[in-house]
Amino acid sequence: MSTNVRPLIAGNWKMHGLEASLAEARALAQALAAEPSSARVALCPPATLVRDMAQALAGSAVLTGGQDCHVEVSGAFTGEISAEMLADAGAALVILGHSERRAMRGESDADVAAKVGAALRAGLEPIVCVGETLAEREAGKTLDIVRRQTEGSLPSALAGTAFSVAYEPVWAIGTGLTPTLDQIEEVHAAIREVLARTLGEAGRAAPILYGGSVKPSNADEILKAREVGGALVGGASLKCADFLPIVRAAG
Repeated sequence: MSTNVRPLIAGNWKMHGLEASLAEARALAQALAAEPSSARVALCPPATLVRDMAQALAGSAVLTGGQDCHVEVSGAFTGEISAEMLADAGAALVILGHSERRAMRGESDADVAAKVGAALRAGLEPIVCVGETLAEREAGKTLDIVRRQTEGSLPSALAGTAFSVAYEPVWAIGTGLTPTLDQIEEVHAAIREVLARTLGEAGRAAPILYGGSVKPSNADEILKAREVGGALVGGASLKCADFLPIVRAAG
């Protein structure tokens, strides 16, 4: 794990979760109150639960985040949610540029960078996702893709602000597959180089999370890898019994 940053363990609930699911968030908060973690911890539920989760977790060690935001403050954008709306509902962070949105919604690096700007405008801490597809890895393009996404998705306005980058190999998301530790370390080192070169001290201090089939059985090993400053967790974040061991693995 990177030694110069406080780790962040963030759970992405994706399109999962009803009101009853808040019991899992409360259980996590109670467990961390009884035995605090050195890591920062966040849960990012679907938009329908952001306000309720923020209220349920108020005063606890667990932050609430959103899963995406629109670039505009308001307007005729049916079905969209602005960064200001997330902040108003109690969110402190927001995931941006997730590979599922890049693939399904065609989001470009420039689109993601604009959303990062919107998040900063609203006072939200962005978690910016980058990562290669299986075809890109097999073609030997991993580092080129990740460097390009990192440089293109993170505007210079991030300098001096809190943010993180999440490396998510697209082929590992929800598949049970994970890169080797050497592969993870290689990509995280490349991301750090870009961050330090483009954002200076802010780039050297930002945590770089690993995401892609993180679970209790592999979290300890992954979180010990060089330049891994936390994890962005999908399915394993839905249940406290699965997510808590990952948080504990971070310290």
